[in-house]
Amino acid sequence: MLALACLMAGCGSVRLAYNNVPTFGTWWLNSYLDFDDSQSTRLREDLASLQQWHRTQLPEMAGLLQRAQALAAQEHLPAQQACALVDDVQRQLADLSAHSEPGAAQLVRSLTPAQLQHLETKYSKTNEDFRKEWLELSPDKLHEKRYDKTLDRAEHFYGRLSTEQRALLRRQVDASSYDPRKLQAERLRRQQDTLQTLRSLAGEQTTPEQAERALRGLFARYRQSPQTDYRAYAQRQIEEGCEGLAVLHDTTTAAQRDNAVKRLQAYEKDFRSLAAQR
Repeated sequence: MLALACLMAGCGSVRLAYNNVPTFGTWWLNSYLDFDDSQSTRLREDLASLQQWHRTQLPEMAGLLQRAQALAAQEHLPAQQACALVDDVQRQLADLSAHSEPGAAQLVRSLTPAQLQHLETKYSKTNEDFRKEWLELSPDKLHEKRYDKTLDRAEHFYGRLSTEQRALLRRQVDASSYDPRKLQAERLRRQQDTLQTLRSLAGEQTTPEQAERALRGLFARYRQSPQTDYRAYAQRQIEEGCEGLAVLHDTTTAAQRDNAVKRLQAYEKDFRSLAAQR
């Protein structure tokens, strides 16, 4: 839910984005599955209901942001404390998946072979886009692109970084284990898993309970890949991110840390305001 909100507004206007999730989510999912009018209406209603439940979770997320503010204010940030926040977010994503299962189960049972073919075609297009965006880049261009994105994220919170801090970020990017080929392989696995699962459920030949169980397994495999090598890779990426953040944070000035705290305070205010709109 919040990921959609941030994608819509680059996390620049969380309240506006979040309040439009039912409409945007329906439009986005429709681009993958080409819903008919009745399916679109049902999906929009389900997303609105899910959003209302999720508002009850926003105070907990606001509390997480308070913890993040306390960490951002520290001169020294241990990497394990940064990763603890990641663990909390992952648990919240698992809760969101669980609450989405009943509505999703009803929807997938109504899917037609033509809609599943539309999904497969959409996957092919996104795979081609990913290949052009990441896999066709030379190593130098890949590093430069990742450095630019990392710099944007860091300066979004801390403000402008010094020459020395930018050099530190570049060294971190150069030393990173990030491999778009591994990410693409996992994307392809998830796509095939999704298509196989949805094809087994479409046409209402299964009960809602059976559909929920199947989707629960699918969502679990999204959160944690059944591929051992990819799980290790994903965990390594998280650890590198936490360590990189900790190292960068330890170089920040008081003004930069204050900027990060204020940014997190603004998000906390957004979440508490959204929670009050039940």
